[in-house]
Amino acid sequence: MDKKVQILIKEYKKHAEKNGFRLNPNKEIVENLIKALIKNEEEFGKKYCPCRKIHRDEIVCPCIYHKDEIKKQKHCHCFLFVGKNFGG
Repeated sequence: MDKKVQILIKEYKKHAEKNGFRLNPNKEIVENLIKALIKNEEEFGKKYCPCRKIHRDEIVCPCIYHKDEIKKQKHCHCFLFVGKNFGG
């Protein structure tokens, strides 16, 4: 696994734990989303969430919507972050 991917996974895992949720337990989904974030950062200069249209700065990942989405539907829009009880 790419070093950038590993670093970002570690950062987002800490963010999730600090905020009462977790990364999706499906490692393939997480890795693919992280790769897309890195690609968007290389292309657009920011880690734009791959599940949002790129047109405003507030959609960088983690976007401003993810906490509300997790409370409402037990996961964020792209399924990078999930609630503690997601899937079980």
